[in-house]
Amino acid sequence: MQNNIDFVNTPVVDVVNSIILAAAKAGASDIHFDHMDSCLKVRIRIDGILNDYADIPNEVKNNVITRIKILSGMNITETRLPQDGAIKTELGGLDLDMRVSSLPTKKGEKIVIRILDYSRSMQGIEYLFFSEENYKKILKMIAAPNGIILVTGATGSGKSTTVYSFLQKLNVKGTNLITVEDPVEMDIEGINQVQVNSDIGLDFATVLRSILRQDPNVIMIFEIRDSETAQIAVRASITGHLVLSTLHTNNSLTTIERLLDMEVERYLLASALSGIVSQKLARKLCDKCKKVRETNPYEKEMFRKFLNMDVNQVYEPVGCPECSSGYHGRIALQEVLLISPDIRDAINARMPKAELRAMVYGSDVITLLQDGLYKVIAGLTSISEVIKLTEADDEVNAEEKVKSMIKNKTQ
Repeated sequence: MQNNIDFVNTPVVDVVNSIILAAAKAGASDIHFDHMDSCLKVRIRIDGILNDYADIPNEVKNNVITRIKILSGMNITETRLPQDGAIKTELGGLDLDMRVSSLPTKKGEKIVIRILDYSRSMQGIEYLFFSEENYKKILKMIAAPNGIILVTGATGSGKSTTVYSFLQKLNVKGTNLITVEDPVEMDIEGINQVQVNSDIGLDFATVLRSILRQDPNVIMIFEIRDSETAQIAVRASITGHLVLSTLHTNNSLTTIERLLDMEVERYLLASALSGIVSQKLARKLCDKCKKVRETNPYEKEMFRKFLNMDVNQVYEPVGCPECSSGYHGRIALQEVLLISPDIRDAINARMPKAELRAMVYGSDVITLLQDGLYKVIAGLTSISEVIKLTEADDEVNAEEKVKSMIKNKTQ
Protein backbone atom coordinates (compact mmCIF):
# COMPACT_ATOMS: atom_id res chain seq x y z
CA MET A 1 0.00 0.00 0.00
CA GLN A 2 1.20 3.50 -0.78
CA ASN A 3 0.35 6.84 0.84
CA ASN A 4 0.94 10.44 -0.15
CA ILE A 5 0.57 12.14 3.21
CA ASP A 6 2.84 15.04 4.11
CA PHE A 7 3.11 14.16 7.81
CA VAL A 8 5.04 17.29 8.80
CA ASN A 9 2.73 19.88 7.21
CA THR A 10 -0.63 18.09 7.52
CA PRO A 11 -2.67 18.64 10.72
CA VAL A 12 -2.40 15.62 13.02
CA VAL A 13 -6.20 15.21 13.01
CA ASP A 14 -6.15 14.71 9.25
CA VAL A 15 -3.13 12.39 9.44
CA VAL A 16 -4.84 10.00 11.86
CA ASN A 17 -8.14 10.13 9.97
CA SER A 18 -6.39 9.42 6.67
CA ILE A 19 -4.57 6.37 8.05
CA ILE A 20 -7.72 4.92 9.63
CA LEU A 21 -9.84 5.55 6.54
CA ALA A 22 -7.26 4.04 4.17
CA ALA A 23 -7.01 0.93 6.36
CA ALA A 24 -10.79 0.54 6.59
CA LYS A 25 -11.26 0.90 2.82
CA ALA A 26 -8.52 -1.70 2.24
CA GLY A 27 -10.37 -4.18 4.44
CA ALA A 28 -7.69 -4.18 7.15
CA SER A 29 -8.30 -5.82 10.52
CA ASP A 30 -5.57 -3.99 12.46
CA ILE A 31 -3.35 -0.89 12.31
CA HIS A 32 0.03 -1.04 14.10
CA PHE A 33 2.07 1.97 15.17
CA ASP A 34 5.61 0.72 15.94
CA HIS A 35 8.45 2.85 17.30
CA MET A 36 11.71 2.65 15.35
CA ASP A 37 14.90 4.64 15.87
CA SER A 38 14.26 6.77 12.80
CA CYS A 39 10.44 6.92 12.69
CA LEU A 40 7.05 5.66 13.80
CA LYS A 41 6.28 2.84 11.39
CA VAL A 42 2.64 2.29 10.43
CA ARG A 43 1.70 -1.22 9.36
CA ILE A 44 -1.71 -2.48 8.26
CA ARG A 45 -2.87 -6.11 8.57
CA ILE A 46 -4.81 -7.22 5.52
CA ASP A 47 -6.01 -10.82 5.20
CA GLY A 48 -3.78 -11.79 8.11
CA ILE A 49 -0.59 -10.28 6.64
CA LEU A 50 1.10 -7.12 8.01
CA ASN A 51 1.95 -4.64 5.25
CA ASP A 52 4.12 -1.52 5.64
CA TYR A 53 2.02 1.59 5.05
CA ALA A 54 3.95 4.68 6.16
CA ASP A 55 6.91 6.02 8.14
CA ILE A 56 5.92 8.95 10.36
CA PRO A 57 8.85 11.28 11.17
CA ASN A 58 10.01 11.43 14.78
CA GLU A 59 9.18 15.13 15.12
CA VAL A 60 5.44 14.45 14.80
CA LYS A 61 5.06 10.89 16.05
CA ASN A 62 4.16 11.89 19.63
CA ASN A 63 1.37 14.09 18.28
CA VAL A 64 -0.05 11.12 16.36
CA ILE A 65 0.07 8.85 19.43
CA THR A 66 -1.57 11.52 21.59
CA ARG A 67 -4.34 12.08 19.03
CA ILE A 68 -5.18 8.38 18.93
CA LYS A 69 -5.25 8.23 22.75
CA ILE A 70 -7.61 11.20 22.90
CA LEU A 71 -9.94 9.66 20.32
CA SER A 72 -10.05 6.36 22.22
CA GLY A 73 -10.62 7.91 25.63
CA MET A 74 -7.25 7.01 27.12
CA ASN A 75 -5.32 8.98 29.72
CA ILE A 76 -2.77 10.93 27.68
CA THR A 77 -0.62 11.67 30.76
CA GLU A 78 -0.14 7.96 31.52
CA THR A 79 2.65 6.47 29.43
CA ARG A 80 4.00 3.83 31.80
CA LEU A 81 1.02 1.42 31.92
CA PRO A 82 -0.93 -0.42 29.21
CA GLN A 83 -4.32 1.08 28.37
CA ASP A 84 -7.38 0.05 26.39
CA GLY A 85 -9.86 2.26 24.61
CA ALA A 86 -12.46 2.38 21.87
CA ILE A 87 -13.34 4.62 18.94
CA LYS A 88 -16.76 4.85 17.30
CA THR A 89 -16.91 7.37 14.50
CA GLU A 90 -17.98 8.08 10.93
CA LEU A 91 -15.26 8.70 8.35
CA GLY A 92 -15.64 9.04 4.61
CA GLY A 93 -19.15 7.62 4.71
CA LEU A 94 -18.07 4.59 6.77
CA ASP A 95 -19.37 3.83 10.27
CA LEU A 96 -16.30 2.58 12.12
CA ASP A 97 -16.10 0.67 15.39
CA MET A 98 -12.55 0.20 16.69
CA ARG A 99 -10.73 -1.13 19.74
CA VAL A 100 -7.44 0.54 20.70
CA SER A 101 -4.61 -0.84 22.82
CA SER A 102 -1.46 0.92 24.01
CA LEU A 103 1.63 -0.88 25.28
CA PRO A 104 4.63 0.91 26.84
CA THR A 105 7.81 -0.29 25.12
CA LYS A 106 11.41 0.78 25.57
CA LYS A 107 11.15 3.22 22.64
CA GLY A 108 7.64 4.54 23.32
CA GLU A 109 3.98 3.57 23.36
CA LYS A 110 3.05 1.02 20.73
CA ILE A 111 -0.53 1.50 19.56
CA VAL A 112 -2.68 -1.12 17.86
CA ILE A 113 -6.12 -0.27 16.46
CA ARG A 114 -8.42 -3.21 15.74
CA ILE A 115 -11.13 -2.45 13.17
CA LEU A 116 -14.23 -4.48 13.97
CA ASP A 117 -16.29 -5.74 11.06
CA TYR A 118 -19.34 -7.85 11.84
CA SER A 119 -21.01 -7.54 8.46
CA ARG A 120 -20.77 -11.33 8.05
CA SER A 121 -22.49 -11.82 11.42
CA MET A 122 -25.32 -9.54 10.35
CA GLN A 123 -25.78 -11.57 7.17
CA GLY A 124 -26.19 -14.81 9.11
CA ILE A 125 -24.83 -18.35 9.32
CA GLU A 126 -25.56 -18.96 5.65
CA TYR A 127 -22.74 -16.58 4.66
CA LEU A 128 -19.98 -18.18 6.77
CA PHE A 129 -19.11 -20.81 4.12
CA PHE A 130 -20.11 -23.85 6.20
CA SER A 131 -20.29 -27.01 4.11
CA GLU A 132 -23.80 -28.43 3.70
CA GLU A 133 -23.09 -31.22 6.18
CA ASN A 134 -21.63 -28.86 8.79
CA TYR A 135 -24.48 -26.37 8.28
CA LYS A 136 -27.04 -29.07 9.10
CA LYS A 137 -25.12 -29.92 12.29
CA ILE A 138 -25.10 -26.24 13.32
CA LEU A 139 -28.85 -25.95 12.85
CA LYS A 140 -29.37 -29.07 14.94
CA MET A 141 -27.12 -27.69 17.72
CA ILE A 142 -28.84 -24.34 18.05
CA ALA A 143 -32.30 -25.89 17.80
CA ALA A 144 -31.72 -27.74 21.10
CA PRO A 145 -33.49 -26.18 24.13
CA ASN A 146 -30.42 -26.57 26.33
CA GLY A 147 -26.75 -27.52 26.25
CA ILE A 148 -23.48 -25.70 25.66
CA ILE A 149 -22.08 -24.90 22.20
CA LEU A 150 -18.44 -23.82 21.98
CA VAL A 151 -16.74 -21.96 19.14
CA THR A 152 -12.98 -22.43 19.39
CA GLY A 153 -9.84 -21.17 17.71
CA ALA A 154 -6.89 -18.85 18.14
CA THR A 155 -7.16 -15.09 18.65
CA GLY A 156 -8.37 -13.46 15.44
CA SER A 157 -9.84 -16.64 13.96
CA GLY A 158 -13.36 -15.23 13.63
CA LYS A 159 -14.92 -16.80 16.74
CA SER A 160 -16.92 -13.68 17.63
CA THR A 161 -18.28 -13.42 14.08
CA THR A 162 -19.51 -17.02 14.24
CA VAL A 163 -21.07 -16.66 17.71
CA TYR A 164 -22.85 -13.43 16.71
CA SER A 165 -24.25 -15.15 13.63
CA PHE A 166 -25.66 -17.89 15.90
CA LEU A 167 -27.26 -15.19 18.07
CA GLN A 168 -28.83 -13.60 15.00
CA LYS A 169 -30.42 -16.94 14.13
CA LEU A 170 -31.66 -17.44 17.71
CA ASN A 171 -32.97 -13.87 18.09
CA VAL A 172 -36.63 -14.62 17.41
CA LYS A 173 -39.89 -13.52 18.99
CA GLY A 174 -40.61 -15.17 22.33
CA THR A 175 -36.95 -15.75 23.27
CA ASN A 176 -34.99 -14.06 26.06
CA LEU A 177 -31.31 -13.77 25.05
CA ILE A 178 -28.68 -12.36 27.41
CA THR A 179 -24.96 -11.93 26.68
CA VAL A 180 -21.97 -11.34 28.97
CA GLU A 181 -19.19 -9.59 27.05
CA ASP A 182 -15.87 -7.86 27.57
CA PRO A 183 -16.43 -5.49 25.86
CA VAL A 184 -19.78 -5.47 24.01
CA GLU A 185 -18.51 -5.58 20.42
CA MET A 186 -21.72 -5.41 18.39
CA ASP A 187 -25.07 -3.97 19.44
CA ILE A 188 -27.91 -6.31 18.51
CA GLU A 189 -31.52 -5.17 18.74
CA GLY A 190 -33.62 -7.44 20.94
CA ILE A 191 -30.72 -8.91 22.94
CA ASN A 192 -29.82 -7.94 26.51
CA GLN A 193 -26.07 -7.31 26.48
CA VAL A 194 -24.05 -6.94 29.69
CA GLN A 195 -20.51 -5.55 29.72
CA VAL A 196 -18.32 -6.82 32.56
CA ASN A 197 -16.32 -4.42 34.70
CA SER A 198 -13.80 -6.19 36.89
CA ASP A 199 -12.79 -2.93 38.59
CA ILE A 200 -16.11 -2.86 40.46
CA GLY A 201 -16.43 -6.62 40.90
CA LEU A 202 -18.70 -7.15 37.90
CA ASP A 203 -16.87 -10.17 36.47
CA PHE A 204 -18.13 -13.03 34.31
CA ALA A 205 -18.96 -15.32 37.23
CA THR A 206 -20.91 -12.59 39.10
CA VAL A 207 -22.95 -11.65 36.02
CA LEU A 208 -23.65 -15.30 35.18
CA ARG A 209 -25.10 -15.97 38.62
CA SER A 210 -27.45 -13.00 38.21
CA ILE A 211 -28.41 -13.96 34.67
CA LEU A 212 -29.75 -17.30 35.85
CA ARG A 213 -32.38 -15.36 37.82
CA GLN A 214 -33.43 -13.41 34.71
CA ASP A 215 -35.34 -16.30 33.08
CA PRO A 216 -33.07 -16.56 29.99
CA ASN A 217 -33.57 -18.97 27.09
CA VAL A 218 -30.14 -18.35 25.57
CA ILE A 219 -26.96 -17.15 27.30
CA MET A 220 -23.85 -16.06 25.42
CA ILE A 221 -20.57 -15.84 27.34
CA PHE A 222 -17.93 -13.88 25.43
CA GLU A 223 -15.13 -16.23 26.50
CA ILE A 224 -14.57 -18.99 29.04
CA ARG A 225 -11.38 -17.82 30.73
CA ASP A 226 -11.25 -19.65 34.05
CA SER A 227 -12.53 -22.67 35.97
CA GLU A 228 -15.28 -20.78 37.79
CA THR A 229 -16.81 -19.43 34.57
CA ALA A 230 -16.55 -22.86 32.90
CA GLN A 231 -18.30 -24.59 35.79
CA ILE A 232 -21.13 -22.05 36.01
CA ALA A 233 -21.62 -22.13 32.21
CA VAL A 234 -21.84 -25.93 32.16
CA ARG A 235 -24.25 -26.01 35.11
CA ALA A 236 -26.41 -23.34 33.44
CA SER A 237 -26.64 -25.46 30.29
CA ILE A 238 -28.01 -28.51 32.14
CA THR A 239 -30.71 -26.50 33.92
CA GLY A 240 -32.66 -25.66 30.79
CA HIS A 241 -30.56 -22.97 29.07
CA LEU A 242 -28.76 -22.91 25.74
CA VAL A 243 -25.26 -21.52 26.35
CA LEU A 244 -22.91 -20.20 23.64
CA SER A 245 -19.29 -19.37 24.33
CA THR A 246 -15.76 -19.31 22.92
CA LEU A 247 -12.55 -21.01 23.97
CA HIS A 248 -8.91 -20.81 22.82
CA THR A 249 -8.34 -24.37 21.61
CA ASN A 250 -7.41 -25.82 18.23
CA ASN A 251 -9.90 -28.63 17.67
CA SER A 252 -12.72 -30.66 19.18
CA LEU A 253 -10.55 -33.10 21.10
CA THR A 254 -8.40 -30.45 22.78
CA THR A 255 -11.57 -28.53 23.69
CA ILE A 256 -12.89 -31.48 25.70
CA GLU A 257 -9.49 -31.82 27.41
CA ARG A 258 -9.33 -28.11 28.23
CA LEU A 259 -12.74 -28.16 29.92
CA LEU A 260 -11.72 -31.16 31.99
CA ASP A 261 -8.52 -29.33 32.96
CA MET A 262 -10.76 -26.46 34.13
CA GLU A 263 -12.16 -28.88 36.73
CA VAL A 264 -15.53 -29.34 35.05
CA GLU A 265 -16.95 -32.64 36.33
CA ARG A 266 -16.94 -35.36 33.69
CA TYR A 267 -20.56 -36.33 34.21
CA LEU A 268 -21.63 -32.68 33.88
CA LEU A 269 -19.55 -32.14 30.72
CA ALA A 270 -20.83 -35.36 29.17
CA SER A 271 -24.46 -34.33 29.66
CA ALA A 272 -24.05 -30.60 28.92
CA LEU A 273 -21.83 -30.44 25.83
CA SER A 274 -23.93 -30.18 22.64
CA GLY A 275 -21.36 -29.30 20.01
CA ILE A 276 -17.98 -27.78 19.18
CA VAL A 277 -17.15 -25.59 16.20
CA SER A 278 -13.38 -25.20 15.64
CA GLN A 279 -12.10 -22.82 13.01
CA LYS A 280 -9.10 -21.11 11.44
CA LEU A 281 -9.03 -18.32 8.86
CA ALA A 282 -7.46 -18.89 5.45
CA ARG A 283 -6.91 -16.22 2.82
CA LYS A 284 -9.56 -16.31 0.10
CA LEU A 285 -8.47 -16.43 -3.54
CA CYS A 286 -9.22 -13.34 -5.59
CA ASP A 287 -12.09 -14.16 -7.94
CA LYS A 288 -10.77 -11.76 -10.58
CA CYS A 289 -7.30 -13.22 -11.11
CA LYS A 290 -7.14 -16.79 -9.77
CA LYS A 291 -6.19 -19.36 -12.39
CA VAL A 292 -6.45 -23.11 -12.83
CA ARG A 293 -3.39 -25.34 -12.79
CA GLU A 294 -2.71 -29.08 -12.78
CA THR A 295 -2.24 -30.77 -9.39
CA ASN A 296 1.19 -32.24 -8.68
CA PRO A 297 1.69 -35.84 -7.45
CA TYR A 298 1.91 -34.78 -3.78
CA GLU A 299 -1.38 -32.86 -4.01
CA LYS A 300 -3.09 -35.72 -5.85
CA GLU A 301 -2.06 -38.06 -3.04
CA MET A 302 -3.40 -35.66 -0.40
CA PHE A 303 -6.83 -35.55 -2.02
CA ARG A 304 -6.88 -39.34 -2.35
CA LYS A 305 -5.69 -39.89 1.21
CA PHE A 306 -7.93 -37.45 3.04
CA LEU A 307 -10.97 -37.10 0.74
CA ASN A 308 -10.81 -40.33 -1.27
CA MET A 309 -11.10 -38.22 -4.42
CA ASP A 310 -9.11 -37.86 -7.65
CA VAL A 311 -8.51 -34.14 -8.20
CA ASN A 312 -6.60 -33.11 -11.31
CA GLN A 313 -6.93 -29.32 -11.18
CA VAL A 314 -6.88 -26.63 -8.49
CA TYR A 315 -6.86 -22.85 -8.45
CA GLU A 316 -3.77 -20.83 -7.51
CA PRO A 317 -3.21 -17.13 -6.67
CA VAL A 318 -1.93 -14.75 -9.34
CA GLY A 319 -2.21 -11.12 -8.22
CA CYS A 320 -3.94 -8.06 -9.66
CA PRO A 321 -4.71 -4.42 -8.68
CA GLU A 322 -7.88 -5.60 -6.90
CA CYS A 323 -6.15 -7.94 -4.44
CA SER A 324 -3.12 -8.61 -2.27
CA SER A 325 -0.79 -11.21 -3.85
CA GLY A 326 -3.71 -13.09 -5.35
CA TYR A 327 -5.90 -13.09 -2.24
CA HIS A 328 -8.84 -10.92 -1.25
CA GLY A 329 -10.58 -11.43 2.08
CA ARG A 330 -10.53 -14.48 4.30
CA ILE A 331 -12.61 -17.62 4.71
CA ALA A 332 -13.03 -19.95 7.70
CA LEU A 333 -11.92 -23.58 7.69
CA GLN A 334 -14.31 -25.34 10.05
CA GLU A 335 -14.53 -28.54 12.06
CA VAL A 336 -17.97 -29.21 13.54
CA LEU A 337 -18.51 -31.92 16.15
CA LEU A 338 -22.09 -32.74 17.12
CA ILE A 339 -21.81 -34.66 20.39
CA SER A 340 -23.30 -38.16 20.01
CA PRO A 341 -24.47 -40.51 22.79
CA ASP A 342 -21.35 -42.64 22.23
CA ILE A 343 -19.05 -39.64 22.72
CA ARG A 344 -20.98 -38.64 25.87
CA ASP A 345 -20.49 -42.14 27.27
CA ALA A 346 -16.80 -42.08 26.35
CA ILE A 347 -16.22 -38.76 28.15
CA ASN A 348 -18.05 -39.99 31.23
CA ALA A 349 -16.19 -43.33 31.20
CA ARG A 350 -12.73 -41.66 31.13
CA MET A 351 -11.88 -43.22 27.77
CA PRO A 352 -8.14 -42.84 26.97
CA LYS A 353 -7.23 -39.94 24.70
CA ALA A 354 -6.15 -42.14 21.77
CA GLU A 355 -9.41 -44.08 21.82
CA LEU A 356 -11.49 -40.92 22.19
CA ARG A 357 -9.65 -39.39 19.21
CA ALA A 358 -10.40 -42.45 17.11
CA MET A 359 -14.07 -42.22 18.10
CA VAL A 360 -14.36 -38.49 17.41
CA TYR A 361 -12.53 -38.53 14.09
CA GLY A 362 -13.91 -41.91 13.09
CA SER A 363 -17.42 -40.45 13.12
CA ASP A 364 -18.87 -38.07 10.54
CA VAL A 365 -16.56 -35.20 11.56
CA ILE A 366 -14.97 -33.28 8.71
CA THR A 367 -11.58 -32.14 10.02
CA LEU A 368 -10.13 -28.69 9.42
CA LEU A 369 -7.77 -30.20 6.86
CA GLN A 370 -10.56 -31.98 4.99
CA ASP A 371 -12.80 -28.90 5.05
CA GLY A 372 -9.89 -26.87 3.68
CA LEU A 373 -9.31 -29.35 0.86
CA TYR A 374 -13.00 -29.22 -0.09
CA LYS A 375 -12.72 -25.43 -0.25
CA VAL A 376 -9.62 -25.77 -2.45
CA ILE A 377 -11.66 -27.87 -4.87
CA ALA A 378 -14.38 -25.19 -4.82
CA GLY A 379 -11.80 -22.54 -5.75
CA LEU A 380 -12.22 -20.59 -2.51
CA THR A 381 -8.64 -20.88 -1.26
CA SER A 382 -5.30 -22.38 -2.26
CA ILE A 383 -3.80 -25.67 -1.19
CA SER A 384 -0.71 -23.87 0.17
CA GLU A 385 -2.95 -21.87 2.55
CA VAL A 386 -4.65 -25.03 3.80
CA ILE A 387 -1.36 -26.88 4.37
CA LYS A 388 0.14 -23.88 6.18
CA LEU A 389 -2.80 -23.66 8.57
CA THR A 390 -3.46 -27.33 9.26
CA GLU A 391 -0.37 -29.48 8.85
CA ALA A 392 0.86 -28.88 12.41
CA ASP A 393 -2.03 -30.58 14.19
CA ASP A 394 -5.03 -31.42 12.03
CA GLU A 395 -3.24 -33.71 9.60
CA VAL A 396 -2.63 -36.09 12.50
CA ASN A 397 -6.32 -36.05 13.34
CA ALA A 398 -7.23 -36.58 9.70
CA GLU A 399 -4.84 -39.52 9.57
CA GLU A 400 -6.60 -41.07 12.57
CA LYS A 401 -9.93 -40.65 10.84
CA VAL A 402 -8.67 -42.29 7.66
CA LYS A 403 -7.35 -45.27 9.64
CA SER A 404 -10.68 -45.60 11.46
CA MET A 405 -12.64 -45.42 8.19
CA ILE A 406 -10.46 -48.11 6.62
CA LYS A 407 -10.81 -50.28 9.71
CA ASN A 408 -14.58 -49.96 9.69
CA LYS A 409 -14.83 -50.84 6.01
CA THR A 410 -12.82 -54.04 6.46
CA GLN A 411 -14.88 -55.26 9.43
